[in-house]
Amino acid sequence: MSRPSPPISESAKTCQYPRPHPHGEGWKEVARKKKGERPDFGARLRELRTAAGYTQQEIAQEVGVSRRMIAYYEGETERPPAALLPAFAAALGVSTDELLGVATPRKRAAKPDRRLQRRMQQIERMNPREKRQALQIIDALIERDQLRASKG
Repeated sequence: MSRPSPPISESAKTCQYPRPHPHGEGWKEVARKKKGERPDFGARLRELRTAAGYTQQEIAQEVGVSRRMIAYYEGETERPPAALLPAFAAALGVSTDELLGVATPRKRAAKPDRRLQRRMQQIERMNPREKRQALQIIDALIERDQLRASKG
């Protein structure tokens, strides 16, 4: 059984979406986003996270929540977690105003890869034997890359 098509809204500012109704399907007008409108919190968080070189898992560990919560914050919620805002801002190297979209993000000069910096900090905290092994592996990779560059 086919349903009748929804009424077309005359206004280009709204569109209609189905909404549960006790007596059948109803239609609800929802405001469309304007061009140039700032992205919501989730989109901003995702942008800043990827710009900083974090995966969802890495930012989750940094902030102290699960990866699933990061996915939720990035996708399904427009309400930021107030208690976690300072932790997100510190991990991403931005102000809470930038994270909330109150202030426009500052143009940042190209900076070193933060993932690599975090890995190096983790290596620094290893015991001397493991640190030496990690550095030998890194040295071997660098040497291999230099050989490839000199040949080609």
